[in-house]
Amino acid sequence: MKLYCLSSDAAKPCFVLSFKELMIMLDCGLSAHSVLNFLPLPPVPSTRLASLPNYTPPHLNDPLLEGELKECCGRVFVDSIPEFCPPLDKVVDFSQLDVILISNYTCMMALPFITEDTGFKGQVYATEPTLQIGRFYLEELAEWVAGAGGAAGAARRWKELLHVLPPPLALAARPRAWRRLFAPASIARALARVRVVGYDERVDIYGALDATAVSSGFCLGSANWVLRSAHEKVAYVSGSSTLTTHPRPINQAALRGADLLVLAALTQTPAHNPDHMLGDLCVHATVTLRAGGSVLCPVYPSGVLYDLLECLSAHLDGAGLAHVPLYVVSPVADSSLAYSNILAEWVSVGKQARVYLPEEPFPHAALARGGRLKHARSLHDDALGDFRQPCVVFAGHPSLRFGAAVHLVELWASNPAHAIIFTEPDFPYADALAPFQPLNMKAFHCPIDTSLNYSQANKLVRELRPRELALPEQYAGAPGAAPRPCISADVPTVLLRRGAARRLGPRRALTRATLSGALAASLAPRELRAGLRAAPLAAALRVRDSRVSLDEPPRRAAPRLELGAPDVDALVRELAREGVGDARVERGPDGCIVHLPRHDTLLHVERHATHVFCEGGADLRQALRRAIAACLPSV
Repeated sequence: MKLYCLSSDAAKPCFVLSFKELMIMLDCGLSAHSVLNFLPLPPVPSTRLASLPNYTPPHLNDPLLEGELKECCGRVFVDSIPEFCPPLDKVVDFSQLDVILISNYTCMMALPFITEDTGFKGQVYATEPTLQIGRFYLEELAEWVAGAGGAAGAARRWKELLHVLPPPLALAARPRAWRRLFAPASIARALARVRVVGYDERVDIYGALDATAVSSGFCLGSANWVLRSAHEKVAYVSGSSTLTTHPRPINQAALRGADLLVLAALTQTPAHNPDHMLGDLCVHATVTLRAGGSVLCPVYPSGVLYDLLECLSAHLDGAGLAHVPLYVVSPVADSSLAYSNILAEWVSVGKQARVYLPEEPFPHAALARGGRLKHARSLHDDALGDFRQPCVVFAGHPSLRFGAAVHLVELWASNPAHAIIFTEPDFPYADALAPFQPLNMKAFHCPIDTSLNYSQANKLVRELRPRELALPEQYAGAPGAAPRPCISADVPTVLLRRGAARRLGPRRALTRATLSGALAASLAPRELRAGLRAAPLAAALRVRDSRVSLDEPPRRAAPRLELGAPDVDALVRELAREGVGDARVERGPDGCIVHLPRHDTLLHVERHATHVFCEGGADLRQALRRAIAACLPSV
């Protein structure tokens, strides 16, 4: 068993497990930290961004670099369509992948980079909410990037000159591997490959093993995967949560006793308690709204957004601000909000109980019917014709490089009454705001990450008791470094880094095989001692589609033994059949001479030997050989 790590971002993992002659990809997360090095793509032209001064490294005159870099408040940005960092493609040939198992929609954004234009022919498995909400994420990004059109060119020269650029651009990790998002058509083809599975549904993987998705408690449809063969068990825990929120709780029982536990996608903000952050967000929003300002929350179109709408609306009701409108602006806002309320089987027991009242699992449908919550595809949508302030706007993207959030920050940046509250943990908020400096509006950082923290993860590992643990090196404590939260387990632990391959798990000594019925019927067991009978077995071992079978050995025909001199009359007939005619036979006391004058060939047939004198080509010699072999007596 071998495990390859293809991602340097532990929160957006991508592993490939070589197990029972199969190549199994576990998640395909897309690291988006790279987009912070680019200027934002405003939905409407921005004179401020367009007027930023160009940057040229000192003592360097390179015309190919002209216009690629711009400077804002001492920081250099790339003026181009933002690029992402996909999983490493030099370690594993994606065309050799047999199956991809996706744990949640935040870890499937790189799927088009794996399946399109790579020769991929395998299967992709995910739960229904993972597929649909992942589709929302990708379609939203694709629409924003497509909306930029050709306004931003393709900047490449700067990647060759990192050594002369200032930080943080000079510290960019492997920018030559960064790639733009795929076109909508390619995204649709990639998503069409996904096969939907349910919780606790066993999926047969080419007869070699079973894969089962079990609830991870992190988000709608999120799953941990359990791989089972006859003698091994592998558990993949990614993006899990033991907190009580809207998804179905984590299923720990299915993960116990694994030979190998792969742990990934722990919290990105271990120092922040999600409940405290949610309370702080409500307080900051209330104070801002009472002062007459509006609140912007850069968010994804799903996930924590559902909890924010529920908690913030209730808090504003209690604070006497029930008249404040809530807006959700996203190309997929209507689909995401509507879809979340038909996923009763994937939510917590408390949310499921509301379905039978009957009520929607989430309150945002009631807020929309009451006119308090409005959702729109864009800022110029007709649904926002009566846009009122102060208000709370939920819009993407959390990186502030795409979407309506870019325009709203541009619009409100100079007013200190407004506030922007960051809740998504994927991006450092100071880096996200860097292209908008100087900024007068208030900025608050309230990251809400419900993934396992280090204390919860250590407790989970102790309860699951795996024989071996594998995790990204970022989660381990560094010797000699300052103390920090880390994973420490009393089981053998293997650390994984990008581009590395590690041998893991038990070395297989046994495998399960099937015995054919005919072969079993032919056995005659003898009693060796009381309770033990045995029989000798001769069988053909066959391995097909990772299934091992013992079948009857093939019956081999007895070898043909040739002896004696050929029959001369039969030889003449065989020569004629081969097209070698006009044979003359001269019989003598020691044998016969067959003369083929047209081919200048003699065959001297004696009792104990046959001599052939031939000056012809290969075709003639082969015809002579076939004729002689056909008339030799044999047993």
